[in-house]
Amino acid sequence: MSNTKITSSSARKVKVAVVGLGFMGVTHLKAWQKIESAQIAAVCDAVRLPVNGVLAGVNGNLSGTDAIHLGAGVKAYKNLDDALGDPEVELVDLCVPTALHVPQAIAALRAGKHVICEKPLARTSAQAWEIAQVAKTARGYFMPAMCMRFWPEWAWLKRELAQGTYGRVLAARFRRVSEAPGWSKDTYLKGGQSGGALLDLHIHDSDFVQFLFGRPTSVYATGLSRYSGAIDHIVTQYQVPGGAVVSAEGSWLMNKGHGLGMAYTVNFEQATADFDLSRGKEALRLFEEGKEPRTIACEGPDGYETELRHMAASILAGTPPSVVTAADGVSAVEICEAEDLSIRHGQPMKVMSANAN
Repeated sequence: MSNTKITSSSARKVKVAVVGLGFMGVTHLKAWQKIESAQIAAVCDAVRLPVNGVLAGVNGNLSGTDAIHLGAGVKAYKNLDDALGDPEVELVDLCVPTALHVPQAIAALRAGKHVICEKPLARTSAQAWEIAQVAKTARGYFMPAMCMRFWPEWAWLKRELAQGTYGRVLAARFRRVSEAPGWSKDTYLKGGQSGGALLDLHIHDSDFVQFLFGRPTSVYATGLSRYSGAIDHIVTQYQVPGGAVVSAEGSWLMNKGHGLGMAYTVNFEQATADFDLSRGKEALRLFEEGKEPRTIACEGPDGYETELRHMAASILAGTPPSVVTAADGVSAVEICEAEDLSIRHGQPMKVMSANAN
């Protein structure tokens, strides 16, 4: 297949098909509606489709979604092949269960479409590597939807570290905990398909650790399975370049009503940055040497909208997405696999590559 990339420099809007209309699909649809450089051309789902241009809402672990009004001009497909055969569709946004990521991402890339695919890229790193291999020579661009790289308070952290504002990081702790998913149980609570909390939830922080510090060389993790048959609670210590002490906790063990807890504490040489979602507008607090503690207000859209804006802008500019790549998506799964092995063997494990050969 040709290495020539599709470009849309002359088009005013990127025409998008959102595939999979559960919680994440609806979340993406709402984000796309805010992006002036994109247009929702089609939606695709085997079961849930809009009725008279209206798609019913659905609940998720961060929040619920209201019904979304798509309008009469948006095409609705039950079959992915039909959506891929639509010449108006330029970008395919895959929000389907993990087990469908590999066949659908590869099919969309081979159909000449740009593709953004929800995390995890695949259930195993070997499967994720299959997507990355096809993406290398595809006409369209490919991007894993690792939204925490774009989340305002996380992007702030990355920027401040890169600029050396408060010196180097000495220690960092990330925490992402939730009650077990109450929606799509046939998918999420089958760990062989979803990967449990390890791959559905904790992967966000494993990926952000590599984004912030570089790919870990080894991990030491403890954890357990309760609901899915895969890892549903995990605490990991990462050995990272630069020697910072870095850990992360991910869990589906919280009791009903807890919702999603999302937090980090990062100790720089000259400051401590502490984020806790439960504090609302004062979520991010900064404690600097010789100064009064203060709240950092990170304005702008959430990570979902920002990552989709990045994808649309990349297509319109004719340049591949740069904040997160297919290789990053593979690497995130590889890190999680090392964590899983560490739990099972009770010892530190090296982070291995699916492309070892």
